[in-house]
Amino acid sequence: MKKDIKNGFTLIELLVVISIIGILAAIATASYSSAQKQARDTTRKSDMAQYRTSLEMYANKNDGLYPEYNSKRDPSSNLCTPLGLTCPGPEDPKYDGIGIYYYSYISDGTGVTGLPKATQYVLWAPLESAPSTTYWIVCSGGKSGTRLNLVPSSGVCPL
Repeated sequence: MKKDIKNGFTLIELLVVISIIGILAAIATASYSSAQKQARDTTRKSDMAQYRTSLEMYANKNDGLYPEYNSKRDPSSNLCTPLGLTCPGPEDPKYDGIGIYYYSYISDGTGVTGLPKATQYVLWAPLESAPSTTYWIVCSGGKSGTRLNLVPSSGVCPL
């Protein structure tokens, strides 16, 4: 007697394979999202370093003084002209004009806005791959690092 054997997969086998593929896809998507956040944070840190370099070059030409802004400013639009950058300067990779992702600059001067009268400055930007209120901070004098729950309110370095 010959058995009738059919080639193919059972419903259970297909469901197991589909569920395994779904799990792998979910893991890959989560990893990709995390990698994107880390890449944008790296871009932010690089942009802050570019602003630092431009600010130090500006200070070298202006007796060690930085552009003065005694309230929080967007450096991509406010600093590009004094620093000789093409406007707009580097902007946050996630900047949309209204959200929380933008770069900020403040100095310790109290005179005429935009003139070289400040002796200290602080640049900062929010990070994505860290807790939601973590900022990357760059100060005059070469210090840089992260701070939690701190938005600078003067040109004095909080690090």
